[in-house]
Amino acid sequence: MTQSIAEQAEGLTIPRLLHRNATEHGDQPAVTSLDLDGHPTLTWAEFRTAIAELSRGLAGLGLAAGDRMLIMAPSSPDHLVADLAAVHLAAIPCTAYSTLSPDQIRYVARHSAAPVVVLAGEAELSRWQPVLDDLPALRHVVLFDAAAIPEGDDRFVAYSAVREAGRAALAADPDAFDQAWQAIRPDDPLAMIYTSGTTGDPKGVVLSHRNAVHEGLAVTAAHDAPWGVTNVAYLPLAHIAERELSIYLPTVLAGHVHTVGDPTGVVAALGRVHPQSFFGVPRVWEKMVAGLKNMLAGVPEDRRTALIAANELLQEGYKLRSAGKEVPAELAERIAKTDEAALAPVRALLGLDRLHVASSGAAALPVEVLYFLAGLGVEIQEVWGLSETTGAATANTADAFRAGTVGRPLDGVEVKTGEDGELFVRGPIVFLGYLQADGTIEQATDAEGWFATGDIGTIDADGFVTITDRKKELIITSSGKNIAPTRIEGFLKEHPLIGQAVAIGDARPYVTALIVLDDEIAPGWAAANGIEATDIEALAAHEAIRAEIDRAIESANNRLARIEQIKRYHLIARTWTPETGELTPTLKLKRRIINARYESTIATLYNP
Repeated sequence: MTQSIAEQAEGLTIPRLLHRNATEHGDQPAVTSLDLDGHPTLTWAEFRTAIAELSRGLAGLGLAAGDRMLIMAPSSPDHLVADLAAVHLAAIPCTAYSTLSPDQIRYVARHSAAPVVVLAGEAELSRWQPVLDDLPALRHVVLFDAAAIPEGDDRFVAYSAVREAGRAALAADPDAFDQAWQAIRPDDPLAMIYTSGTTGDPKGVVLSHRNAVHEGLAVTAAHDAPWGVTNVAYLPLAHIAERELSIYLPTVLAGHVHTVGDPTGVVAALGRVHPQSFFGVPRVWEKMVAGLKNMLAGVPEDRRTALIAANELLQEGYKLRSAGKEVPAELAERIAKTDEAALAPVRALLGLDRLHVASSGAAALPVEVLYFLAGLGVEIQEVWGLSETTGAATANTADAFRAGTVGRPLDGVEVKTGEDGELFVRGPIVFLGYLQADGTIEQATDAEGWFATGDIGTIDADGFVTITDRKKELIITSSGKNIAPTRIEGFLKEHPLIGQAVAIGDARPYVTALIVLDDEIAPGWAAANGIEATDIEALAAHEAIRAEIDRAIESANNRLARIEQIKRYHLIARTWTPETGELTPTLKLKRRIINARYESTIATLYNP
């Protein structure tokens, strides 16, 4: 009899699975750095040895069970080692986004009361130094880059020195490491993630070993993921998707993680690794599609026509399967031949030719982007979840998907809607609770175990979930009409010239929009249309660009109800980023900040 995912997960912890990998699959590759010369690789045996050494070194610094440990560093093997070294002490590691301001750092450091902080180097230290003396719980700062250690401050210690001390401690008492992790139970805390704080102070989401292991096993089952699956870790490890896909899922499957410290290097990394698994937030996929469309403009006409026709043919088959219909045999044969001849070489060039599963989450992926990629032979499986659900709670799969939805609940997970359409989740992936300032963990589920997600959505007769918006982000016009802004914004962003968009209209008589010109696509579009200007400010003011944006608005409005249609807009040349403050580190819109910064501009849209 086949075991359920919950039964398979019973008794398992991340350290127990790491022990299995090191003893049973010790020679298999575990993690490779794409940032170091020669791309050095640690096997599972070497990886666990590094974890054991650092774990004993951290114990020597006083890190103990229940303590929190903050990490601010790009993705790297050392980052993974540091995280899992704390886990083996039953401490609670938490990666902080490298874009946090000193004030935000002060908040998370004081709230977590972390006695030990791990930083990459000078860039991270410069963010922490203004607040270091205002953190009473902090005892030690560990730096990967020893050269960045300030002179005369004994709080600082080199990562290499901590590991060296741990190596000596491990040799003197080899049983201490095993005794520490063997005492850990599945429902003990594993890690913590601070939410993005779109509407207030971040909350510390505490995950358990059971959460992470069940999620890993359920995702494996949903996508039939292969043993030893390869992936690229390029998103911040403060992002729940990256944490699950690059720490916990590889531990479940003895996978091979390839780390990239700078997310902008992901395209080159794909070409080197040709991964079997790849997760991209919508912006990654949108940029990829926009870039490909730009490239098409420079391809000879006969070749361009053939590629477009091939893309449309594959889209035809995808749309039939998405609708639950059978693809006729003759069409299936044409698709297979066309794919092999025209599109397989393109996928190989992009490093996407070995993909077993490609997924997207964190926000809605415009359906036209989904279709274009499917026409390339890259079928994106959209998922939905939160930090509080250890990542994906629902997922489309190769055998069961519907474009525009986020799929069906994973094995062992239940999803339901409340009276106002809010989605609730229950199951082994729901987190332990939120960390409180006194170190306790406060549950956030009701008496029956349901967690209120704050997302509004629907569930169809076949169990497919569709997200319509965030409960706190719904626009209620002055006439009392409820409008989902993300739907409007999704239609706008289907046009390659529109990089970002925010719909405005709360307590207003009609909907307007702030639109950000895509600073990477606009120069290429301009050149292809005979526009000599390359400065992004000049392009934003160019009449041809404005006319194209007008057409994009018109196209979106044709698909919207009258009350949802955009009456006026303002075009912005400067891209929004987490550093400039309009986006969270997970690239979600900070609507309150945007509304405040553009208050006068928005006023002109309603008082011309």
